Amino acid sequence: LRNRLLDAVGTTAAALSLAGSSFIVLCYLLFRELRKFSFKLVYFLALADMLCSLFSIMGGPANTFYCFAHDYSAHFFCVASFLWTTTIAFTLHRTVVKHKTDVEEFGFIFHLYVWGTSLATTVLRSIGSDNGPGTWCWIQQGSTGKILHLVTFYLPLWGAILYNGFTYYQVNRMLNNATRMAVGISDRSIQSDMRADKKAFNRWGYYPLILIGSWAFATINRLYDFANPGHKIFWLSILDVGFAGLMGLFNSIAYGLNSSVRRAIAERIDTFPESVKRSLPTSRLRSQENELTSL
Repeated sequence: LRNRLLDAVGTTAAALSLAGSSFIVLCYLLFRELRKFSFKLVYFLALADMLCSLFSIMGGPANTFYCFAHDYSAHFFCVASFLWTTTIAFTLHRTVVKHKTDVEEFGFIFHLYVWGTSLATTVLRSIGSDNGPGTWCWIQQGSTGKILHLVTFYLPLWGAILYNGFTYYQVNRMLNNATRMAVGISDRSIQSDMRADKKAFNRWGYYPLILIGSWAFATINRLYDFANPGHKIFWLSILDVGFAGLMGLFNSIAYGLNSSVRRAIAERIDTFPESVKRSLPTSRLRSQENELTSL
């Protein structure tokens, strides 16, 4: 009964993430005006989340090869997901703090970094794999497998969390300093621009918390299992699979549902017949908020 409940919670959370990330991918493919470099990074993040959720749902079949193939894929795309968040943080930092406009030149390096690191961790992770029952086939029977799991998944994860947190802290500090300088010289136009950027960053500053919120319980659960093998805490496992499965949904809301997406949807709704438009919340889509237009 507990295994079925865990599977149900994990599948439901992954399904919600699949729906949210698929929506962002669909918006990118449908609206040409969204195909800028900044949103392209969000698209690849959503794509990784979508495939991570999809393979998480499809895991756990009886066939050993099928099971391993799907769990390897889930591991690959889940690692790629939080690595894409570091490329967004890097782009924001380079644009806002260093005032560089060459971020598009890093496109190939980003792909090499994300997909290459994800592949390397997946291959290394397979060394300690052992088939077992449940939604995930990677059941660690010994300390070697558990250590490899921590090194190949949770080490990159918390590295991404620390990097994102430090990067957003620097951006926030730069905006605060610029605002104080604008106040000192009494330049109202600069003050207005900085207030807009600061308001936008109030949202961006919370993004590192998405990874923490999604994977904090999973990290605690893995460390506890490493220290107390064979003894599971059921409520901790529920929080583990539930919040980790919702990562794609959190990312799609935070990174994807911005003013550009709402504007593109509203403009598309304008082409609908009047009878259809009156039944849609177009006015809410048009309520734009100031955001960092250059990411």
